[in-house]
Amino acid sequence: MNKIDPAFACPLPLTQHSKVLMAHGGGGQMMMDLVDQLFRAAFDSPELRTRHDGAVLAVPAGTLAMSTDSYVIKPLFFPGGDIGSLAINGTVNDLAMCGARPLCLSVAFILEEGLPLETLWRVALSMRAAADRAGTRIVTGDTKVVERGHGDGVYINTTGIGFVASGHRISPTGIRAGDAILISGDVGRHGMAVLGQRESLSFKSPIKSDCAPLVAPVMELLERGVRVHCLRDATRGGLAAALNETATDSRLGLECDQAAIPVDEAVGEVCEILGLDPLHIANEGCFIAFVDPSDADAALKILKKHNPRAARIGSATTGEAGSVVLRTEIGGWRVLEAPYGELLPRIC
Repeated sequence: MNKIDPAFACPLPLTQHSKVLMAHGGGGQMMMDLVDQLFRAAFDSPELRTRHDGAVLAVPAGTLAMSTDSYVIKPLFFPGGDIGSLAINGTVNDLAMCGARPLCLSVAFILEEGLPLETLWRVALSMRAAADRAGTRIVTGDTKVVERGHGDGVYINTTGIGFVASGHRISPTGIRAGDAILISGDVGRHGMAVLGQRESLSFKSPIKSDCAPLVAPVMELLERGVRVHCLRDATRGGLAAALNETATDSRLGLECDQAAIPVDEAVGEVCEILGLDPLHIANEGCFIAFVDPSDADAALKILKKHNPRAARIGSATTGEAGSVVLRTEIGGWRVLEAPYGELLPRIC
């Protein structure tokens, strides 16, 4: 792939009539220019160069994983990321949670009339950089423009296909009583970073989203022979939602130690001021791993190499099926419930 300087200006000519997208340009020369000069320039890949209606792919023999998601975050840019990097990392990470290495992605844009082309170019470059970092490429896509006031700038859908390494069947039904529960990093930063940008909050210490691909730590766990039974990324609803969903799906109880769960000091302080629980706040760059207890130490060592904040936070039990209980910092126990509704909407 050709490398693009992130500071490189938008390649489309910014005349008086092309500085922003116009809804009536959906099927005309402007849309052709948009696809050819902006998206193909940013996402250059052999499949896109064919200029065909779809991508024809050669894939390795074995098992494939597939995932799709849509991204409607507001604001489009936030400390530590933007809608572009989020759209790539979100789908890549869903594949990684299946034990799959991403092979390729499709991208679909819903663009609002009036969106500055410089903004779209910035998003596209961010997507390209995120795809490069995750070791994958964008091979096909689609673009539509809607009338002003109907799109919040840009919505993005990404669909990914990944290759599942032979022998690694990862799902909640694979969890066994006694399995160690590990988390790959600290929690709550993505939601707090977006909230701070959205509401123009001033934090004593800067809070950046943890938005990042999780392919490398997951693949290393599997390649090193760690017996990984289940992986879950703690996105919407945060750690609490992910644990509760997994407890329900596995029909086991989960016990966690609150003191062991890593929370950035700044995130903890802001959550306390706002009356929020950091365990309910979304993440975009950390995951939960359920591993055989005899492999827990080796797995934690691998995770800490990728993120020093990784920790062992609990274990699966034969307790009440579907329940998640938390040992509090004062030694008691409380039920950790999933958040009711979405505390912070439009964060992914």
